[in-house]
Amino acid sequence: MPENRLARETSPYLIQHKDNPVDWWPWGPEALAEAARTGKPILLSVGYAACHWCHVMAHESFEDADTAAVMNELYVNIKVDREERPEVDEIYMTALHHLGEQGGWPLTMFLTPKGEPIWGGTYFPKESRYGRPAFTDVLREIARVFCEEPQKIEASRAALRERLEARARPQGRLVLGRSELDEIAQRFGGLIDPVHGGLRGAPKFPQCGMLELLWHAGERTGEGRYFALVELSLERMSEGGIYDHLGGGFSRYSVDERWLTPHFEKMLYDNAQLLELLALAYAWSGNQLFQARAQETVGWLAREMTTAGGAFASSLDADSEGEEGKFYLWSTDEIEAVLGKDNAAFFAAHYDVSREGNFEGRNILNRLKRLPHSMEDEARLATMRAKLLAARGARARPGLDDKVLADWNGLMIATLAHAGMLINEPDWIARATRAFRFVAESMTRGERLGHSWREGRLVFPGLSSDFAAMVRAAIALHQATGEREFLDRAITWTAALERHHADPETGGYFFTADDAEGLIVRPAQTRDDALPNPNALTAQNLIRLAVLAGNDQYRARADRLFDSLLSLAADNLFGHAALLNAFDVRLRHREIVCVGTRAEEFATAAFRLPFLDRTIVRAKNADALPERHPARAMIAAAPREGAAFVCQGERCSRPVTEPARLAEAIATLGAS
Repeated sequence: MPENRLARETSPYLIQHKDNPVDWWPWGPEALAEAARTGKPILLSVGYAACHWCHVMAHESFEDADTAAVMNELYVNIKVDREERPEVDEIYMTALHHLGEQGGWPLTMFLTPKGEPIWGGTYFPKESRYGRPAFTDVLREIARVFCEEPQKIEASRAALRERLEARARPQGRLVLGRSELDEIAQRFGGLIDPVHGGLRGAPKFPQCGMLELLWHAGERTGEGRYFALVELSLERMSEGGIYDHLGGGFSRYSVDERWLTPHFEKMLYDNAQLLELLALAYAWSGNQLFQARAQETVGWLAREMTTAGGAFASSLDADSEGEEGKFYLWSTDEIEAVLGKDNAAFFAAHYDVSREGNFEGRNILNRLKRLPHSMEDEARLATMRAKLLAARGARARPGLDDKVLADWNGLMIATLAHAGMLINEPDWIARATRAFRFVAESMTRGERLGHSWREGRLVFPGLSSDFAAMVRAAIALHQATGEREFLDRAITWTAALERHHADPETGGYFFTADDAEGLIVRPAQTRDDALPNPNALTAQNLIRLAVLAGNDQYRARADRLFDSLLSLAADNLFGHAALLNAFDVRLRHREIVCVGTRAEEFATAAFRLPFLDRTIVRAKNADALPERHPARAMIAAAPREGAAFVCQGERCSRPVTEPARLAEAIATLGAS
């Protein structure tokens, strides 16, 4: 029978493991003597009481009798509290770095009986996942090398890693990790038009999921070329005719490769996705063009697309008076009638206006020629645009589709919350909140969403896309405001999605509910279309809910979703950009826990950090968190006036005591 010796210790962390079926030793001469006596290698496990991923590995492996049996057979197992024995932690964390591995806790090191490092890592899953070998595979392979090749441990390290990676990628299964995502990003980057941005050729759609994938790659790899490809695409779209230079907002696509000639309809979902990218790009580069286009697009949303209840209408037609684009096109005579001849000539030079026109004898306003201009010139042009917009308002307007769709609204609500936090636009968050409350109050029956609302009539039940987008919106607003009602909605809607849409065969979600009107087949598409696929959005939602609700079951559900759907994505990676983006969030997710009396101050600083892969948790005290939330123990150790903890993967930072140093802590954690 194994003898667990940790019950006699005083460290809370060691006592947490006193009932493990592992033959644990505390660090000390007795443990080292036992290794020398038996000739077994040492398994050293270092952590601390507030370490969430230490608890996960303990639950998965150290509490598992089968895993413990392998540990007990092959190793002398030593458990260390890094806060109690920081010198032991320092020695072996440094050794891990010298081995070329990432650091963090739990620290898992394999040692000779003399305490010399053989190899190590941090968290190992019980079963192989995402390019990581199963813990028992690691245990057996390292023990084999130690016993069979005792003189070749150093030379065998590369072979050891290769064999472990092979075990983590069993034949017949698609297994992705960071290196595979990097390869995919390189392939996607090669598809970008180096002159005009976007995908090569025509017609050109914004392809926001692909651009977001490249942005993820830039954040993941630190390679500026990925950001540059996205910025090029956004810049050319923002200057092209696909953008409405008078009223704001983007059309659905361009029929040519230069983004000049749009299909003139404007869709809510396109503008939601583009607005989010514009905010990211502006925060990254400070390019005023992106800020201006974001602000103008929200201006269009407020002026033309907001319904009486505060929600957002679906689309504007391309046609008016039976002609496509007529509302948006100009002749030189029309511009001169509004601005006068001299001002019209100045405006025409900057907006590609000519007597012959650039579209069927008339002019699509654009700034693709990039004429130099001063701040004074820009102010003058802004005045002219306002006059032309007012004159255009007297024209017969395109038809407005004013139905409220829960999924499209969810996309825009989340975007307004994310962008409003990132670039400090509180009015955007207020608009998002009002739209959310309309959907929550007018488009629900009990715990369930409907899909479409117009003039008091609700199309019910909703689709998986409605739940996915509105849960995402609820999570974004909870982070932006700290209000519990949004988190409660996210939890309730996620439970309803699981009950009524889950597909037990694939692990994904049916598009329609189990009690929806019967169809020949029940659709369960995993590919993106103009919107990101609801399975992909739900995967991100589950990752964030695991943090915000303090419930690892959400993360486990996300993992099952990835296990099922990533294989389906293999044959069409381009069609699964949103799923790949969600998977990158799973690999790199950052949790920023803001605690103490200054929690809001830290949260405000966290708002200014890119939102694609971070989740913000506020907690003035431990009681503000769910009982099982891993940050509860962190709060007890934090300064009373407040601090923030940044966790990425299985690693957490030390307390950050100044909000201005949050970005530095994230950079340090990511580079370690």
